[in-house]
Amino acid sequence: MTFTNNNGNGAPPPSAGPQNQAQLPQLNVLGQYVKDFSFENPNAPRSLAPNQEQPQLNVQINVGVAQLAATDYEVTLKLEGKAESQGMVLFAFDLTFCGMFRIQNIPQEHVQPMVMIECPRLLFPFAREIVATAVRNGGYAPFLLDPVDFVSLYHQRLAQQQQQPQFTMPT
Repeated sequence: MTFTNNNGNGAPPPSAGPQNQAQLPQLNVLGQYVKDFSFENPNAPRSLAPNQEQPQLNVQINVGVAQLAATDYEVTLKLEGKAESQGMVLFAFDLTFCGMFRIQNIPQEHVQPMVMIECPRLLFPFAREIVATAVRNGGYAPFLLDPVDFVSLYHQRLAQQQQQPQFTMPT
């Protein structure tokens, strides 16, 4: 994905020659992949029997970032979930889905929000599909994760980091 400004008719602005194109902010997806995945259906076929009770669902979502080069980042979207009913685990999943991103011409103060908000937002639909397909293949109705507010997750993470005690070296 390359962010560009156009004049509304799809044509690049008149000043967007090769020299100016190199200075435009860019977010490129270099690749995306499943790094680790497990799906457990520990009580099948007993857990597949018709059940009147709505299962209790618990899902955890975490985002991690590793800078691999000056402009390249691996963004990790970790999804862990479990469905339980009447004290029995119906299914559990653990997905680590990653993407390689190249970020160029973006001010340094905007890089962290870009990799912690926009990159996971681009990865999420693919991770959601992997989970839904695995749950369906496990014998259940597809489990469609609700959209995630990565802006709120980012702000929660910042707040947690600010609350952690700061250690200083004794002098």
